[in-house]
Amino acid sequence: MGIKEKCKIIEFNDLGDERGKLVVIEGNISIPFEIKRVFYIYDSDNTIVRGQHANRKTDFVLINVAGKSKVRITNGKEEFVVELNRPMMGVYIPKMIWKDMYDFTPDSVLLVLANTHYDGDEYIRSFDEYLKEVEVD
Repeated sequence: MGIKEKCKIIEFNDLGDERGKLVVIEGNISIPFEIKRVFYIYDSDNTIVRGQHANRKTDFVLINVAGKSKVRITNGKEEFVVELNRPMMGVYIPKMIWKDMYDFTPDSVLLVLANTHYDGDEYIRSFDEYLKEVEVD
C-alpha cells in the first residue's frame, strides 16, 4: 500500500445551517481511532517548521480549523504534500510516518487529534534514525 493510501484525506460533513457552520468529528466514526489527546498549533508563521518527527505508537489527524498550512508526509521512500486549507478537511497520519508542518498563514490554527496520551519516548526526532527504523537505505 502506497503512502497516499495510508495517509488518507478525510472530508468532514458541514452540518451548518443559516446560523453558521458546524463540523462534528467523532472518534471511531469520522476518524479511524478513539481520540485520547487534542492539541493545536497557532501563532506560527511561514518560516517555522513544526513536527519533524515520526511516532512509534501514535496515529494523528491534522485539521486546519482556521487559515492554512502544509504537511509534508513521507515514509522514507515516497512523499507528498497536503495543503490543509479548509476546516472540513483533515489528513490521517498513522504511526511510523514522518511529518513536517510548515507554511503557516498568520491566522492558522492547526488542530491535531491523537489516539494516545503524550509519551516523549515514542517520538523519533532524527530523520536518519527514522530511516534506520523503517529500513530505508
